Amino acid sequence: MRRPLMAGNWKMHLTLDQAEALARGVASGLAAQAVSDQVEVVVCPPFVHLERVSRALAGSPVALGAQDLFWEDEGAYTGEVSGPQLVDLGCRYVIVGHSERRHVLGESNEAVRRKLEAALRHGVRPILCVGERIEERRAGRADATVANQVRTALAGLTPEQARQVVIAYEPVWAIGTGEHASGEEANRMAGLIRDQVGELFTAEVAEAVRILYGGSVKPANVAEFVSQPQVDGALVGGASLEAEGFVAMAAAAGGRQGGGEA
Repeated sequence: MRRPLMAGNWKMHLTLDQAEALARGVASGLAAQAVSDQVEVVVCPPFVHLERVSRALAGSPVALGAQDLFWEDEGAYTGEVSGPQLVDLGCRYVIVGHSERRHVLGESNEAVRRKLEAALRHGVRPILCVGERIEERRAGRADATVANQVRTALAGLTPEQARQVVIAYEPVWAIGTGEHASGEEANRMAGLIRDQVGELFTAEVAEAVRILYGGSVKPANVAEFVSQPQVDGALVGGASLEAEGFVAMAAAAGGRQGGGEA
């Protein structure tokens, strides 16, 4: 059984003190809910807050993640952050290929693949984001777009590496807009992603990979997604900036399956 995962992407928000307070609030709230055995929780602050948040989370079950990384381990790459640097800060997860990186900052599928490989090379579990724009959905190309993103990113991995990848289906048109896919459509797209993993590797690997939904997920609608059999949690944006609501979403995800292997 796949252990549900609730990941909070804090994006470019919060001051240092606010980030520390939020991290402590999530950790204490999760302890009060006593659901850490049933659900894995990750928070992904901006780079400049990672060290302080790492210290705030020390001794708690909440994992630290980053929002991006570069594919080289070191060098003259001004403004970039490497896998070894993330490991040094205590990161266990990193978001790769978020739509804001792809469509605002111009990241290609090839760049996403190289970043994913870099994360795995250093033992950081990537949360691979895939999803279609509204024009692609309206044109009937949503399935092909997402399948291509999955296959390009995972190409060349070993089955064991593929098992370490978390995939987040985030339709671009739902991110930060208040719109979201229905639970049934999120489940269908998660199933399509799992089928792609099975074709690239094996059915066993596909069953082990955790697939999240993201895109305007909130406490009021999270149950619609985490109750779906193909959906193993959520990647949450704005709603992860409020500790009580985020913890409530984690508890909802944990209650769905009752835990299992990561």
